[in-house]
Amino acid sequence: MSLYLFLSTSLFLIGTFGMFISRKHVIVILISLELVLLSSNINFVISSVFLDDILGQIYALLILTVAAAESALGLAILIVYYRLRGGISIDLISLLKS
Repeated sequence: MSLYLFLSTSLFLIGTFGMFISRKHVIVILISLELVLLSSNINFVISSVFLDDILGQIYALLILTVAAAESALGLAILIVYYRLRGGISIDLISLLKS
């Protein structure tokens, strides 16, 4: 069990560092967010197996569903924004605020 918790913690740290280090690339930020959600799913599944309860696996499936919808919408918005502006840099996206 501790091996899986170590794997989950390392995935969470990699995802968190990926979000903070690459602030210029939107796709890398989305991948890092998916890594963070995957690490929480591993925690839910491992605790579900350890406690002999199915609730953690149900939560993991719900999180996977939300993550898939989030990444599909995020990539669709990026494709539309790329067609309009010609780039997907964070600097260009921050122009939407004004």
